[in-house]
Amino acid sequence: MKKLFTAALILAAAVGLNAETIKIATQSPLSGGQTAFGEQLKLGTQYAIEEAQAKFKALGFDLQLAAYDDQANPDTGVSNANRIINDPDILGVVGHFNSGVAIPSSEVYKTVNLVLVSPANTNPKVTDRKLPNVNRICGRDDVQGPAGAAFAVNELKAKKIFVLNDKTAYGQGLAQAFKDAAVKLGATIPDSAFVGTEERSNFIPVITQILAFGPDLVYFGGTYDQIAPFTKQLRERGLKTPILGGDGLESGDYITLAGAANTGNTYYTTVAGPVSMFPKAAALATGFKKKFNKDIEGFGIYAYDCAKIILSALESSIKAAKGKKPTRDAVTAAVRAIKYDGLTGKVTFDDKGDKTVAEYFILKYAGTDSLADNKVFKTISQAAPKAP
Repeated sequence: MKKLFTAALILAAAVGLNAETIKIATQSPLSGGQTAFGEQLKLGTQYAIEEAQAKFKALGFDLQLAAYDDQANPDTGVSNANRIINDPDILGVVGHFNSGVAIPSSEVYKTVNLVLVSPANTNPKVTDRKLPNVNRICGRDDVQGPAGAAFAVNELKAKKIFVLNDKTAYGQGLAQAFKDAAVKLGATIPDSAFVGTEERSNFIPVITQILAFGPDLVYFGGTYDQIAPFTKQLRERGLKTPILGGDGLESGDYITLAGAANTGNTYYTTVAGPVSMFPKAAALATGFKKKFNKDIEGFGIYAYDCAKIILSALESSIKAAKGKKPTRDAVTAAVRAIKYDGLTGKVTFDDKGDKTVAEYFILKYAGTDSLADNKVFKTISQAAPKAP
């Protein structure tokens, strides 16, 4: 028995030594103001990879995570993308968080047909270019924006709306889609009430404009790290008007930065529902908390599913290659053709790389210290628009 055990150990060690390396990369902001989102994306992917390492070891491969910090900056994302494509062991990418980073970075991945599966990029241009290597499991701003507009006008009864955006591809595109739909529904949004700002700390000038306009609602296309100080300063000046934003507003850090008492009249649409909307994610939520000592949020769950899609494509490609390391071309084709039933639902991709039918959620901050207390008002399932 002892000899058999020793032989098994030697065999296992030999397999480990001879294993070829396969990496899945992530690109997301791991430093700066959007770190909370970036960490969710990275850790959701990491969890899926660590779950699968034993299975891939048995297939003869050492499965690894290669995490890159794109700093929510297009130039950094492109620089990282060039490093990624020059690492032949990287066969897939989960990312990015920011559409403005994903779009130019994906042009780099395209040169070697390296597959990208995104849990978070919502700008229509991400997939409307019809790149064969670019896919996303989340919805789009040209659906999310109008969904927010319908909620604002029909349910919150907003007639005069002030619209802000952060001047990024994500924030500006979402705000424009919201404005166009809200105006069609009868809302008043003059050009003077549609403002782009890169301000991060002193919002007094724009708040002065808002107070003079006297809106029923303020819409902000941007992310929590910018909207939180804006919210805090708006509330400190006595304006209790509802604030509505997109999925960039969903973060526990919004509560921390704005102050819980200031968030209670904040609404947001999101393409990544909370843990409560996905019963199959309960075990992941428990394991994630135990492993990383933090709660998983919507984009963490979506990143997990993105990683699982790439892992499934890798397995089928290894099988098709009769156990050999698959090519990037093979993995990219397998992802686009996949039929995957994940924690966030069933995923198939159309010819653009959009999820065939995506979900959109409308929530309200509870005004408490916990993101988990936020209330889901409505869930909308809608097919992806056709490419222009």
